[in-house]
Amino acid sequence: MAVIDDNPSMRRSVERLLNANGFITEGYASAEAFLGNAQTGGVRCLVLDIHLGGMSGIELWHHLKQAGISLPVIFITAVDDEVLEQEAVKAGCIAYLQKPFPAESLVAAINRAL
Repeated sequence: MAVIDDNPSMRRSVERLLNANGFITEGYASAEAFLGNAQTGGVRCLVLDIHLGGMSGIELWHHLKQAGISLPVIFITAVDDEVLEQEAVKAGCIAYLQKPFPAESLVAAINRAL
């Protein structure tokens, strides 16, 4: 499980929540850090912030798809943007969660993805 969020406290909170629910996580501060360091073969799901510095979460997802890497994605965001939500859902994300979201919503989405 990869958690990609440029907000360090949010990233740590999500990682702790997932670890407490039995998921092994790796955290990344940016899409570029994920691409440079992740062993994508071991990643089973992405929890991905849409608004990252540099490459956005949506751009990362499209990049992975073009590279032939198909991973279930759960988008998280602090921005209420209906057009972006529709784009993410249309592209096939498992869930689109607006921060702050209930812990159960994220855990349920991951269980659906896996």
